[in-house]
Amino acid sequence: MASEPIRPDAIGSSEDLVRQLYDELHLIARREHRRAGSPVTLQPTALVGEVYLKIQNRADWQSKSHFLGCAATAMRHVLVDAARARLTAKRAGQRESLTGVLATLAEQPHGDEELVRLGDALAELARHDPLLAKMVDCRFFIGLDERETAEVLGVTDRTVRRWWTRARAWIYSEMTASEA
Repeated sequence: MASEPIRPDAIGSSEDLVRQLYDELHLIARREHRRAGSPVTLQPTALVGEVYLKIQNRADWQSKSHFLGCAATAMRHVLVDAARARLTAKRAGQRESLTGVLATLAEQPHGDEELVRLGDALAELARHDPLLAKMVDCRFFIGLDERETAEVLGVTDRTVRRWWTRARAWIYSEMTASEA
C-alpha cells in the first residue's frame, strides 16, 4: 500500500475517499469482525459506516496513508464504544445498540472487557505519546505492516519496530495494572 498523494481536485470530500477505498476498508472491517468473534461486534459494512460517520467532516487528507491512519483510530473508537455499549447492556440485563447497527449480542467471556481495557490503555498512551498510539492503531486495528505503518507515520521501518516493542510493553503494563 504505497502512499499515493491525493490531488486536491481529485478528492472533494471524505465521502469520495471512502468510495475509492471502500473495498480496502471493508476487507479490514471483515478481518476485525472475525478477530472479535463475528457475532459479538458490528458487521463489516456497519463498521465501515460507523468509521465514515466519525471522519466524514474532515477534508484535509494528504494521502491514502494519512486517510487510513485516521480510519484506524476511528475504527478503534467504534469498536471500543461498541464493547462499552455491550458491557453496559449486559450489566443492565438488556440489549442495546450503537446507532442501531450492532449485531446480536453474544456471550464472550472477557472479550468486551479486554477491548475496553485496551481502549482505555490506548487513550492513556495517546495522552503520553500520540505517535505511539497512532502506530498501535495502524498495526493492530487496521493491520498495516511495518513498512505501511512507517509510511502513514512518516518514520522508518526500524522506528516502527522499536515503537511497536515499546508500545506493547506499555500497554501490557497498563492492562495488567488495571486488572489488580
